[in-house]
Amino acid sequence: MRTVVLTMKASVIEMFLVLLVTGVHSNKETAKKIKRPKFTVPQINCDVKAGKIINPEFIVKCPAGCQDPKYHVYGTDVYASYSSVCGAAVHSGVLDNSGGKILVRKVAGQSGYKGSYSNGVQSLSLPRWRESFIILESKPKKGVTYPSALTYSSSKSPAAQAGETTKAHQRPPIPGTTAQPVTLMQLLAVTVAEATSTTLPRPSLSAASTTSSPRPQPVGHRSQEMDLWSTTTYTSSQNRPGANPGEMDLLKPGSVLLDEGFVPKEELSTQSLEPVSLGDPNCKVDLSFLIDGSASIGKRRFRIQKQLLADVAQALDIGPAGPLMGVVQYGDNPATHFNLKTHMNSQDLKTAIEKIPQRGGLSNVGRAISFVTKNFFSKANGNRSGAPNVVVVMVDGWPTDKVEEASRLARESGINIFFITIEGAVENEKQYVVEPNFANKAVCRTNGFYSLHVQSWFGLHKTLQPLVKRVCDTDRLACSKTCLNSADIGFVIDGSSSVGTGNFRTVLQFVTNISKEFEISDTDTRIGAVQYTYEQRLEFGFDKYGSKPDILNAIKRVGYWSGGTSTGAAINFALEQLFMKSKPNKRKLMILITDGRSYDDVRIPAMAAHLKGVITYAIGIAWAAQEELEVIATHPARDHSFFVDEFDNLYQYVPRVIQNICTEFNSQPRN
Repeated sequence: MRTVVLTMKASVIEMFLVLLVTGVHSNKETAKKIKRPKFTVPQINCDVKAGKIINPEFIVKCPAGCQDPKYHVYGTDVYASYSSVCGAAVHSGVLDNSGGKILVRKVAGQSGYKGSYSNGVQSLSLPRWRESFIILESKPKKGVTYPSALTYSSSKSPAAQAGETTKAHQRPPIPGTTAQPVTLMQLLAVTVAEATSTTLPRPSLSAASTTSSPRPQPVGHRSQEMDLWSTTTYTSSQNRPGANPGEMDLLKPGSVLLDEGFVPKEELSTQSLEPVSLGDPNCKVDLSFLIDGSASIGKRRFRIQKQLLADVAQALDIGPAGPLMGVVQYGDNPATHFNLKTHMNSQDLKTAIEKIPQRGGLSNVGRAISFVTKNFFSKANGNRSGAPNVVVVMVDGWPTDKVEEASRLARESGINIFFITIEGAVENEKQYVVEPNFANKAVCRTNGFYSLHVQSWFGLHKTLQPLVKRVCDTDRLACSKTCLNSADIGFVIDGSSSVGTGNFRTVLQFVTNISKEFEISDTDTRIGAVQYTYEQRLEFGFDKYGSKPDILNAIKRVGYWSGGTSTGAAINFALEQLFMKSKPNKRKLMILITDGRSYDDVRIPAMAAHLKGVITYAIGIAWAAQEELEVIATHPARDHSFFVDEFDNLYQYVPRVIQNICTEFNSQPRN
């Protein structure tokens, strides 16, 4: 009997082992038959913002054409989550405008984002944003699984428009939380809410939100599908129908219940506002567009012109810390549509441009440039003392008046003039051109930097990127007023007998060293010189020499005169012979150099110079009277009068004189 029992046990064990081996083999065969699902890269559109995608790290495919300025990008290298994912990829250089795959990784929000122009995309600056992301090449990490379907923060996936489907019943969790299974109480609560809301009309599901909206929506927001619960504020479970007591700890006073969870009101207020940029500080310019509204341009070409302006407004990061832009339209007479302080962001500016009507009339460009020089760049119109003034003139064909003189005055006022010429006169029309070669006579410099020409209006859009880049290149805006290019400087040099020939050459070297520091031309700083003893002599006036080499050579040729010391008479002579011929928009600087006490009174002539706006620097050597120097010098005397004990030490004061001239200039309004 015992043998039978042992035999039966052995049989059972044998059967168990057979079944076990068979099951393992069957599982292996089943596993072989099940193929690992192939990873599908989700595709998104150019306008999809990173903040709409909840996944912390993902690979996506971008289409071509995401370089367009309408796809906003905020930041450089690290981008605010309100940016276009694909636009940021092009800006970063990971993609070109033909599209492709990228790896996106979410990172913490930054306290500030710096705008820049890169790879054909102008990114914008932003003070701060709640979340950021970086773009990497699409090389997946080993062991990391990337989603084939992205999770979006709105009920309708933006990727659905690009051919990707998502599960309609799945609701994404709030970023930073763990998704929980739906409880029976929660389902009952939704049922109660829907029953309650039947007393109110519900919008149709066909009005669901689209891929992108003008303003970013708060987490879980659906602009047309919000039910009664989505807009109700609760403070306790007792007054919320269908409340789950277990949820009470999740709901803070003053919170709003949304589809995906509870969001504090203060978070809603920050998430529902479009970021307002302060402007790109790397492009801080005051910009005026002079647009052609003449009758010859036609309505269609006028719309193309406005489109370029709108694109420029979009590409520039308009804001109080960056570029500001106004528009003047010219025809028979010019008129300002809006000035620098009318619109303080790119979107408002673009909207205003689209509403500009055409005025008609002739193409009086010269009159328009004069108007802008006199009226546009004023403090009342929003002009900022620290920002270069730029005018972009658009001309269809040719002007019907002269531009050279008006442009010269504009340049001398510190305005950088750019010309965009479209089409132009053909051979049989050139006889009607009032001023041949008008563009070269008008622009700030004839070096090609300030001129853009297109053969047809349909090619006007090609000027967008080069124009924006040049306007923002503040280092090359050569006509901007600076302390070194905006003055008429008159040297009043003591040539009395006490100076002597050798010391006189030392004084001339001092004059040369100061002159070298300035940008000299007929439209920049100009130099003049007077030598005096008992009498006075004009060595050369402001209009005599128009280049730095010519000025330096003229200083070397000044001959020593010898005689007495009548400094008061010399100041009067300089006012009449030099500064009476100074240009109205130039700063007037007098640098007087003397080695002794004057034989005549200096008080009344010095006062006359101060009243006429001549900034006077008095430099005394050896036997010069300190009290006379302080009377001659502009207030405060400590910044405008210097005393040197020996002629050989004059050179030491060149940097101090230049520094004081520039410090004073930079403390004053530029225009």
